[in-house]
Amino acid sequence: MTVDHVTVLREEEWLPLAQAHRERVSPLIEERLARRERGEKNAVEDFLFEYYPYSPNKLATWHPGAGHALEGPKARDYLRLTGYHEVDGLVMLDPAWLEPRRSRLAVTIRILEGTVHRPAQTGCFALHEWAMTYRLTQEQVRHTYLPLRLTSEEIARAVEDIGLRCSHIDAFRFFTPDAVPLNATTPTRETQPDNEQPGCIHAAMDLYKYAFWHSPFVPSDLVLDCFLDAALARELDMRASPYDVSPFGLEPIRIETPEGRREYAAEQRRMMERTAPLRERLVDVLSLLTAP
Repeated sequence: MTVDHVTVLREEEWLPLAQAHRERVSPLIEERLARRERGEKNAVEDFLFEYYPYSPNKLATWHPGAGHALEGPKARDYLRLTGYHEVDGLVMLDPAWLEPRRSRLAVTIRILEGTVHRPAQTGCFALHEWAMTYRLTQEQVRHTYLPLRLTSEEIARAVEDIGLRCSHIDAFRFFTPDAVPLNATTPTRETQPDNEQPGCIHAAMDLYKYAFWHSPFVPSDLVLDCFLDAALARELDMRASPYDVSPFGLEPIRIETPEGRREYAAEQRRMMERTAPLRERLVDVLSLLTAP
């Protein structure tokens, strides 16, 4: 049923959708919760919950997205969440929630649209993780519990021989001081909308961040699709890193070798093909939110 351009979902329609979403999310978060209970860490799978500040429960909470209203007694549970209000007995998204976030929305769309239309840079070979460990000892790196598979000297040699061409501020800002001047450019937050490009692993992972920034106005199926894509990008990120990822059942991509760089380039192409339609879907959803 449609009322004033809002599709009304009856309780018997939306409850199964919410349950299906939770069931889809459950296996993705159960191990994370179990590890946290045991005090264990996983640098690959935990990253999306630690770097991006969205809890497993938030990921498991279903939202229909903009243009929908929920009917029925259980719909009132959503009134306890931010972004909802009640109109004529229907629970729907509150436009007032968007008002203080419109500048962020505009920047997000600018970044994503620029990325869609910008050519990919394919020569970085995910060396950002190497730059984050450049000239550091095992005791000094970010993931101290995760052993490096190469010596500090071998990591430095690879960085210097291959060269750093990182375009993403949120990777560049973690470079070691010695690695910073080796990068071909100096990404900043101000230049991010002009630098973001589709070959970047971090740009792929950030689709999840941008989708969640505008949740609950972004439907949960799209948020979850972005999460799944980000998880694959993070796996590629760590496989191409100088860390030993064998404890996680992963084979390293040895980008310090020509064969490894060819393997990474092939994986990067697959990442771009997988991520491009998600980015376009997110642009479409967010663009609809710009209407007054």
